[in-house]
Amino acid sequence: MRTYLDHNATSPVRPEARDAMLAALDLHGNASSVHEEGRKARALIESAREQVARALGTIAPTVVFTGGGSESCNQALRCVKADRLIVSAIEHPCVLEAARAAGRPVDVLPVTEEGVVDLSALASLLAKADGRILVSVMLANNETGAVQPIRDVVALAAQHDALVHCDAVQALGKLPVNFGLLGVDLLSVSAHKLGGPQGVGALVIRDGLPVAPLVAGGGQELRRRAGTENVAGIAGFAAAVRAAGENESDFRNLQAKLEAVLASGPGDVTVFSRGVERLPNTVCFALDGLEADTALMSFDLDGIAVSSGSACSSGKVQASHVLKAMGASEAATKSAIRVSLGWSSSVEDVNRFSDSWQKIAARHLAQAAAA
Repeated sequence: MRTYLDHNATSPVRPEARDAMLAALDLHGNASSVHEEGRKARALIESAREQVARALGTIAPTVVFTGGGSESCNQALRCVKADRLIVSAIEHPCVLEAARAAGRPVDVLPVTEEGVVDLSALASLLAKADGRILVSVMLANNETGAVQPIRDVVALAAQHDALVHCDAVQALGKLPVNFGLLGVDLLSVSAHKLGGPQGVGALVIRDGLPVAPLVAGGGQELRRRAGTENVAGIAGFAAAVRAAGENESDFRNLQAKLEAVLASGPGDVTVFSRGVERLPNTVCFALDGLEADTALMSFDLDGIAVSSGSACSSGKVQASHVLKAMGASEAATKSAIRVSLGWSSSVEDVNRFSDSWQKIAARHLAQAAAA
């Protein structure tokens, strides 16, 4: 029996999303066609847009469906007119790479030891920058779970007429995400982090803000994203958003149980960002000297899926740029393990993790003592 505790990477598809996708696959018309089959596909897309918009506290025309969170973030950073970019040091690689690819000067916003953006540093960067500025700060970090002070970021940006993009991919389904209340200009979300399908997301664009398409071609998505829409994926996205809202998960008890296991178990375990507000489903920790690749293999052999603090596309464990930005030691960045809960997680999952961790940690400490 497998135990899946890697929901921050991808959460299993919810039954509601699967059902919606299967039904959508029977609609074989192109949503840009004027015949009945096309109109049915179009109606499904627009219904989904309304549902996603309502869940995000915005209006339907502001929601642009994309091929996922990375595409959404790339469009925000590369297709909005700005003279300079400010991105936090703990952003997802898609944001950091998009900023580099945008062809404009980029300032990196530092974070505290707890992994929260330094607002004083942001004020200084904004004050010395010329021209129009686009600031990109995530709502919650995908590795540590640290929640960022987006309202404060927006308030500082407003003093300099700067735009704000927020990557809320990891937060949606775990925290309230309201576009209007956050006050940002652009918001990125994705389906597969909350039980929707992979390969579909959205960029929410403040009404009236011009954003060029990242994908050129047809006139889909009000000419903001070309290409035939992924009707089944969009249907699954909307169904997952709706299910997450109707069946809100309370992860905090499971998170507390996980951290109690780590605190009482063998060795001195560090839990990153423990002193600040975090996602209620995320625990990122390290045991001194136990490298993540070794631990991940041991967990996997025990039937438990967790992840390192950061993994590249090839699946190889890399030192976490997030933990480096927080000032963690090189050893800690290579030892970070992330456990992330989701809609299907249970007490039994945490118990199985606990049993496995006790063995892994005890074995590591015995080997270290014998060396």
